[in-house]
Amino acid sequence: MTKVLIVDDEPSILTLLAFNLEKAGYEVVTATDGMAGYELAKAHLFDFMILDLMLPKMDGIEICKKLRQEKIETPILILTAKDDELDKIIGLELGADDYMTKPFSPREVLARIKAIMRRVQPSHSTKKQADEEEQDAAKIAIGSLTIYPEKFEVYRHEALLELTPKEFELLLYFTKRAGRVLSREQLLEAIWKFDYAGETRIVDVHVSHLREKIEEDTKNPQYIRTVRGFGYKFEVPKS
Repeated sequence: MTKVLIVDDEPSILTLLAFNLEKAGYEVVTATDGMAGYELAKAHLFDFMILDLMLPKMDGIEICKKLRQEKIETPILILTAKDDELDKIIGLELGADDYMTKPFSPREVLARIKAIMRRVQPSHSTKKQADEEEQDAAKIAIGSLTIYPEKFEVYRHEALLELTPKEFELLLYFTKRAGRVLSREQLLEAIWKFDYAGETRIVDVHVSHLREKIEEDTKNPQYIRTVRGFGYKFEVPKS
């Protein structure tokens, strides 16, 4: 169900719009001042927003400006009782999708909502596709592992693994240096930020715990292999 936020300080306008939109099958949420409307728009995902320009606590132009600055792309239809082109132009320049001057008919509002949503839907789909492509580009896929560095998440066979921060950092360090032999001292300095040779046991412990989470068989690891006398090497399994 399409979810619409209406922000207007006139009870008669709110009642009229809410009644007609709900009758047309929309889910409606209302606010009677600009600050409340702004907080609702930030906190919840709406498909559409009807916004009066003249509001207490925060006017419609300021709401438009703040929402667009925060990358909230909910389509906005501005309502104004003013016969002032400047307000309409400013609203459109700040990211509103259309405007209507009071008084208006509910049927015209419904027609405008449908027209605006038809117009913006392709761009929203394109943005979603772009976001998915960006996410795919940011992930590291190796064998049965999928790593999302920005989200600090690792999946094995699509199941989310519970890694500690150090285990995640260690795995990421390994993957970026796949095929290279890394000494315990080198790992200690890179991950734990100190180079006291006597503490290299901490590396072995973390590698052991990491293997338990990412390897199918810890006795025959396919990712993190021990290179006796040197350290460890991360390998990409052959498909």
